Amino acid sequence: MNETDVLEIGREAMWVILKISGPIMMAGLIIGLIIALFQALTTIQEMTLTFVPKIIVIFAAIIIMLPYMLSSLSQFTISLYERMSSIG
Repeated sequence: MNETDVLEIGREAMWVILKISGPIMMAGLIIGLIIALFQALTTIQEMTLTFVPKIIVIFAAIIIMLPYMLSSLSQFTISLYERMSSIG
């Protein structure tokens, strides 16, 4: 195993992290923008108003995206194990 292989594994790992966390982060970002816009339009400045909808949307996004996240992670793990078995 040389430096190119290590960099390739690191690049793939970063890509898997982005694929897994991206949809959840986007859901939080979108609901945050909607709530901020709602607060700006109605001049309601309640700090706790942002937390409950964000938590609900993020949990819903995790439940919806969980099969995709698990399949991405398992594919990466299988490919990593295959590389390790081909080396040794």
